[in-house]
Amino acid sequence: MPTFVLIPGAGGSAWVWSRVARFLFEAGHEVIAVDLPGDDEAAGLHRYAELVVDAVGSRSDVVLVAGSLGGFTVPLVCERVPVREVVLVNAMIPDPGDTALDWWAHTGAFEAQEEAARAGGYGPFDVATYFLHDVDPEVAAEGEPYQRAEADVGFESVCDFTAWPAVKIRVLVGADDRFFPVGLQRRIARDRLGVEVDVLPGGHLLPLVQPRSVADYVLQTTRSGDF
Repeated sequence: MPTFVLIPGAGGSAWVWSRVARFLFEAGHEVIAVDLPGDDEAAGLHRYAELVVDAVGSRSDVVLVAGSLGGFTVPLVCERVPVREVVLVNAMIPDPGDTALDWWAHTGAFEAQEEAARAGGYGPFDVATYFLHDVDPEVAAEGEPYQRAEADVGFESVCDFTAWPAVKIRVLVGADDRFFPVGLQRRIARDRLGVEVDVLPGGHLLPLVQPRSVADYVLQTTRSGDF
């Protein structure tokens, strides 16, 4: 049975995967949620990848699951350890040589976010509106002690990989993601990975909003199309 290695987004807190991890564990899998030093200006993408590689160790049947900024760590890990599959959940999908800072301009993410905000009538960015709009307030309160600001180095580090690995890559997106609107994610997944996204109801913090459904999706290794 594969080991699931869960990679968080900006800030690096593994807590975001805590509810999904419980369901994967209950299904009989080894689960490793990697906490990353997102607030450390001496760290950055290569340090994040190093920590994930260390967590993988000698395991050979590994599925990497990453959210948001964690998508930038995945291809660096895949160049150092064998993986069975990659699952991206509302994740940034870099091209070789990208930085997370430049990704926004390269993909048209700013324009897509603004267009979605106009259409949805929810205005400019703030954390409550874009990240927490569909998260249970009790869950959001539980997560507050785990939150860390992402250091600039995490956004400025170059993701200097050669190519995405020749393994199955699945992309799960939230239909209600206000930070990375579903249309943007669908286009990037097609352009950069040649895959179609799968869609669940929910926003950017899908692992907190739909943990059982996300876990069920992760546990399926052959599904394609809308979930």
